[in-house]
Amino acid sequence: MFFLLDYIRKKGYNHRRVLIIGKKNIAIRLKQSFKRHPEYGYDIVGYISDESLKNFTAAQLNTAVVNRRVDELYVCNLDLSSDTNGIMDFFLQNKTIIKVVSDMQFDVQKAEYLNYNELPVFRLLPHAVQSLKIRLLKRGFDLGFASSVMFCGMPVFMLIVAITKCTSKGPIFYKQQRIGRNGKPFYIYKFRSMYIDAEKMGPQLSKDNDPRITKWGRIMRKTRLDELPQFYNVFRGDMSVVGPRPERQHFIEQIIERAPQYSNLLSIKPGITSIGQVKYGYAENVDQMVERMSHDLVYLGKLKLRTDVSVIFDTVKVMVAGKGK
Repeated sequence: MFFLLDYIRKKGYNHRRVLIIGKKNIAIRLKQSFKRHPEYGYDIVGYISDESLKNFTAAQLNTAVVNRRVDELYVCNLDLSSDTNGIMDFFLQNKTIIKVVSDMQFDVQKAEYLNYNELPVFRLLPHAVQSLKIRLLKRGFDLGFASSVMFCGMPVFMLIVAITKCTSKGPIFYKQQRIGRNGKPFYIYKFRSMYIDAEKMGPQLSKDNDPRITKWGRIMRKTRLDELPQFYNVFRGDMSVVGPRPERQHFIEQIIERAPQYSNLLSIKPGITSIGQVKYGYAENVDQMVERMSHDLVYLGKLKLRTDVSVIFDTVKVMVAGKGK
């Protein structure tokens, strides 16, 4: 529905007529934003500067709105502390949608609107805020993609189950507690790639030529096949297809000591694959986990469906080439 609406608006349909009033520098930035994003579907039908508005009465402003058939009125940082011309009455009584634009220079992807007893407040966040549109698109994509993989990949799943069972003793699946969005713990599922009791000495990260990994496990890890059961985690809502890889609390505490910005990654759902996983691979120690984190922090600024699709294609290339670290 979102894609269809964007397409229709780019073709010139379902547009809304916009009148901008207020400071010129903000109005220019607003016009440029509308020009860069035709999918917004906005047609600017006029502009009234803050200086010109001082000579307007509420009736004259209403006439301008009616004559131009304005759907939305954008108010650019207008000082309404002295209501000499009754403009505030117009804002309160008019049925036209009114939107206020601030001249604060910050990334709107990192701000959240709050309302404290009719006092508008912007809360600036250290991480990106996913809009409802992005959350719906991402969740819908996750459910569709995970269902398709689980259904179409059933023969591959059964083959891996058989090989895992025949090549080493122990359970087929391996589960481990990881930390998800907002610090909520959950159990992640994998095809077992290590011998049983691999962590009897406590939490450890895998390394190249790790003796705990089975011969078949090395193949699965190189091709990322051991991660396939996590599509069940995606279906449950614990994870997303694309997102920062989830870690254990034991290692998260060590990472945050060295790089506090890691906590920003906990603002979104972890993923089966990520930019860091594709470009860096498995980390063998906390230092490498911090290095990989820099790639995942880039993802926070690119929370778009096209980014997820791009990361999935890159992951498939790694799987086919068997270049997984």
